[in-house]
Amino acid sequence: MNAFVATFRRDVALMWLGGGALAPLGFFLGATMLVPLAMGPDRALLESAGPPLVWISAALAVLATLERLFQADLEDGSLDQMMLSPAPLEALVFAKGAAMWCVIGLPLALAGAPAAIALQAPPSLLPAIVLSLALGAAAFIGVGLIGAAVTAGVKRGGVLIALIVLPFFAPPIIFGSAVAGGDEVGAALSILAGCALAALALGPIAAAAALRLQAE
Repeated sequence: MNAFVATFRRDVALMWLGGGALAPLGFFLGATMLVPLAMGPDRALLESAGPPLVWISAALAVLATLERLFQADLEDGSLDQMMLSPAPLEALVFAKGAAMWCVIGLPLALAGAPAAIALQAPPSLLPAIVLSLALGAAAFIGVGLIGAAVTAGVKRGGVLIALIVLPFFAPPIIFGSAVAGGDEVGAALSILAGCALAALALGPIAAAAALRLQAE
């Protein structure tokens, strides 16, 4: 438990001190706030284009942070220390994912409210949009752990990560857009929760296995 907490606190501190939390948030807000200016005041157009835009921006914001998630640990020897820790590697990987969700995923979810307002979403849907983005970010990060672990030893592996994880980003984007569009909100949230739980359950296990191969 101590190793889990220490890994979580270390990653939170590194992400904040390195500015890793601000870049994806700035990208997300920039993409969602500037597009309405380019599209004009047509409310119907904004309502139809807004939900996919919010979710694609959130997915790309998370994707941009994955490349260095394990590369830095591999380069500075932290990964070796994680391997030698008495705590299961899967638990430490999960701690890194939890830290990423707290520092990046949760702010993105909260930023979804002003982004949705700018894109003419009904105010009554704002709580559901924020909740769906929080669940979607958890699903993105759970899957992203696998892509980041597989490419940890690859220089400039961002394109390879995208090829690995983007197909698995599709279900959260589809059902998250349904929530933002007001279509079957309860059912879409349930499916999003299932995606998040599956990704968080399987992602650390697969990522830990990939990291063990990287360390051999």
